[in-house]
Amino acid sequence: MQAECGLQIDTIQPGSLADKAGLHPGDTLLSVNDHRLRDPIDFIYYSTDEDIQVQYKRDGRKMILFIKKKEGAVFGIEFKPFKIMTCRNNCVFCFVKQLPQGLRKTLYVKDEDYRMSFLFGNYITLSNLSKEDKKRIVEQRLTPLFISVHSTNKIVRNRLLGNPKAPDIMKELQFLSDNKVRFNVQIVLCPGYNDSKELRQTLSDLYKFYPYLLSVAVVPVGLTMHRKQRISPVEKVEALEALKIIESFQKKYVKRHGNPIIYGADELYLKAERPFPPLREYGECHQIENGVGMVPLFLNQAKKLKIPKTLQRKKKFLTFTGMSFYPFLKKFVERFSEREKMQIELLPVENRFFGPSVTVAGLLTGRDVIKTSLDRTDGHEVFLIPDVVLNGEDRFLDDITLHDVEEALGIPVRKIGSTPDGLIDGLSQAA
Repeated sequence: MQAECGLQIDTIQPGSLADKAGLHPGDTLLSVNDHRLRDPIDFIYYSTDEDIQVQYKRDGRKMILFIKKKEGAVFGIEFKPFKIMTCRNNCVFCFVKQLPQGLRKTLYVKDEDYRMSFLFGNYITLSNLSKEDKKRIVEQRLTPLFISVHSTNKIVRNRLLGNPKAPDIMKELQFLSDNKVRFNVQIVLCPGYNDSKELRQTLSDLYKFYPYLLSVAVVPVGLTMHRKQRISPVEKVEALEALKIIESFQKKYVKRHGNPIIYGADELYLKAERPFPPLREYGECHQIENGVGMVPLFLNQAKKLKIPKTLQRKKKFLTFTGMSFYPFLKKFVERFSEREKMQIELLPVENRFFGPSVTVAGLLTGRDVIKTSLDRTDGHEVFLIPDVVLNGEDRFLDDITLHDVEEALGIPVRKIGSTPDGLIDGLSQAA
């Protein structure tokens, strides 16, 4: 956790400004140019001057140092995590409430923090902002933000949020727009709540905030078999209807602005059994991390691969992905293996932990990966694990480590990037 006052340094990059200035991990930064530091955003905001005075604390003693910034130089500081503002809503589709016990502790945190939205693209509902928070967003230009709207109908939205006291989202977005704060929006599509006419009205209402509205993503509700709330999944019929509505708006906006503004998540196209639009129609891919354009981006990157001479063609590789991406990756792996004379076996892993309706690779657990792969390792020399299933500490959702997988399967494992280039690098560098 962060220090009680100021920002405690976690790590320092060797050779960076912080390293050369004599700062150490464990030091607590108290202020920059006499501005008190509450979180890393304050440090980013107040350290833009060329000459910087830093007050810090080490072993209980307060000290001051002066840093002169050089062009291209980086501070190279990573701070300990700050305390996150949590969510007061009780959403009918809340994914955190659909989680069983036994996962990483951080997964149970219901984040509703505008700072995390600005720094990392986390989605917030704007239901817990104070006047001071709003003032800071405007003064420090914390833009863009990522906002869960779901519906512009206050009654429908508050039902979805499980919070009758949630503020009117149209007023909140108007405030951001009036103050030139840009934002991306997501709509978690819940059949019987915010689909059909409600979806059409929401999309129409949101357009009023363009151009400060950067994009809208319509994402099918994610449901695990551990859910307690009664809510229907998005099936083929609902997905087709949603895409029809989305495309009707896209045509108008492309004609007016050359920009669709509204996008369907990849999962909508998969559920509707519809082909993906070409990558060029996803614009700046504002919501790629939200599963909007990930598959088209992968397919596009696969066409531009440069094959190194260092491919380990004599080795036999084993890897995996989730059920929804399996057909696309399988086609790529088969063509690549045949052309380059490689031996790669790809496994589709069904999500037994959350239930078969959860099909994305990013929500696979280490246990499910091990169970699927256990009897398929014979003859293989390297097991490739895409980084999308791991956190920053290389742990799966259920805290399984790369070492645990290696021990269970009995073959070396290697983490690879979840891109065509990442796969090629793994095939080239595998020991």
